[in-house]
Parts: sequence; structure tokens; C-alpha cells
Amino acid sequence: MTEETPPTPPPPPAATPRQPRTDFHIGEEFGTAKKNLPPVKIIGIGIALIAVAWAFAALVQRPRPSATGTINEVVAVEIPNRHAVIVAINLAFQNIGTKPFFIQTIKAEVQTTDNTFSSDAASTVDLDRYYQAFPPLKQYAGPPLQRESKIDVGGQTKGTILVSFPVTPEVFATRKLLRVTIQPYGQPVPLVLTK
Repeated sequence: MTEETPPTPPPPPAATPRQPRTDFHIGEEFGTAKKNLPPVKIIGIGIALIAVAWAFAALVQRPRPSATGTINEVVAVEIPNRHAVIVAINLAFQNIGTKPFFIQTIKAEVQTTDNTFSSDAASTVDLDRYYQAFPPLKQYAGPPLQRESKIDVGGQTKGTILVSFPVTPEVFATRKLLRVTIQPYGQPVPLVLTK
């Protein structure tokens, strides 16, 4: 019998070089704002630029009045036993807009030392009746300024409106401000005239 030599055991596996250990901090995962968002300075600069652009666009595109004008003569007459005045106001204005100016409403406002009062313009149908009852109103009266009137681009118009306020003639004469507001159809900014 022959002696058999036992097989030689396989050599032990070579030791693989170990990687250096890295520190792992769970608080620094990629799901945090610090890792995903740009720096605060860049965000602040971006917001400031957007705000400046928005302010510039708002300034350039803001609505402007499409007409300009003046209040000319103003005549006030006391309504007997009423503690009120009826006022004839002559207006003149020009359409400086890019489309026709159609009058929707006409209102007047008087500001006294104590209060502010407003009144819608009287209907043009009633003007002759008021002129007969109060002849001084007709002294400077021109053609009535009517609602629904059309003033073409570049066109001018003159007219008279009648309004009434619950104040005495003395209070009206010492008023702080007389304002007439003409609101056109389809335009955001009314024509405001003051005297």
C-alpha cells in the first residue's frame, strides 16, 4: 500500500486591503435644504430683481386719464327755504386718448370747511325748467353737457351742468374745493376737474 499524501489545503485567501472608514452623519443627508437650495444671497438678489421689474412695469402701464379740461364759470343761486344752492358749472375738455370718449356719468363734489357733499348732474331735459325758475343760472350757461355724448379723438367740447348742494350760498362761496368727475364708458380712469 502506498501511502497517499493528503492534499495540501488551499492557501488562505489573501487579505484584501481595508478601505479607510468614512464618517457618516445622518443629519447631512441630501434631503435637507442646505444641500438642495441655492445660497440665500442668490435668492435675495433674484427676488429684488423681480420686484424692481414688477414696479417698473406697473409704473409704465398704469392707466392714465384720456381727457384733460377745466372748470370755467361757476354760478350758485340759493334755493328759497331749502338751505341749499343750485349751481351751474361750465366745463371745457379735450379728448387726448386713443379712442373716443363717451360720457357715462357726471358728478360734482364740494368740500367745505366742515363737510363734503356730492351731487349727480341734473338731466339735460330739466335745464330749461331750472333756468326759468332761477334766471341767474342762465347768465353764463352754454349748451348742456349730456351723458352719452361722444368726443372723438383729439376733439373738444364745452358744456354746462347743473348740480345742487345742501349748503348756503355763503358756505358755497367759501368752499375749499369744487370737483367735477366725468366717468367715461370703458375706461378705468375718470376725468377729474377741480377749481
